Amino acid sequence: MKQWINDFVTAQKAALDSIPVEAVAQVIEKLKQAVAEDRQIFVFGNGGSAMNASHFATDLGKGSSDKIGKRFRVLSLNDNVSWMTAIGNDYAYDQIFVRQLQNYGRKGDLVLALSVSGNSPNVVHALDWANQNGLHTVALVGAKKGRMAEIAHQAIVIDSTHYGRVEDAQMGICHMLCYAFMEKPEIAKL
Repeated sequence: MKQWINDFVTAQKAALDSIPVEAVAQVIEKLKQAVAEDRQIFVFGNGGSAMNASHFATDLGKGSSDKIGKRFRVLSLNDNVSWMTAIGNDYAYDQIFVRQLQNYGRKGDLVLALSVSGNSPNVVHALDWANQNGLHTVALVGAKKGRMAEIAHQAIVIDSTHYGRVEDAQMGICHMLCYAFMEKPEIAKL
């Protein structure tokens, strides 16, 4: 068991080491622009990625906003369960994010989509719509990349296909995006 734990930790460190620092810095700049221009930020994913999206929205909307004295307008599209189930029931599950974006999304807004496989149909449909309607799209994906990495304006790829490792690394990225403003609030100034 100890060897398995050691191997797991080693593989987790490798996933974290694969985080592309420059790409994360670019997303921080996009967030800086979004708060300066009072843009909406949308975040979403499935399963563990959905929980990471919710966590990110909380940290950015509360912690980062409190620290910089401006409010990030951030919304996790995973958090309205009744709306998601109504859309899934009345249309199809692959519409649960895109139909919400159709209500809220505007040209110039920012979309952050999380997926390990990069091929979740509901996330891909939402990214397609966002691209067609002038929103800036960022995909956080695992090593398989998938369709999301092909269509997003920017893709941040974690070099692993292990769901837990990729989700952990993606949450690390989400924390970096938020803590950049919490620990260095001066970066929010244009």
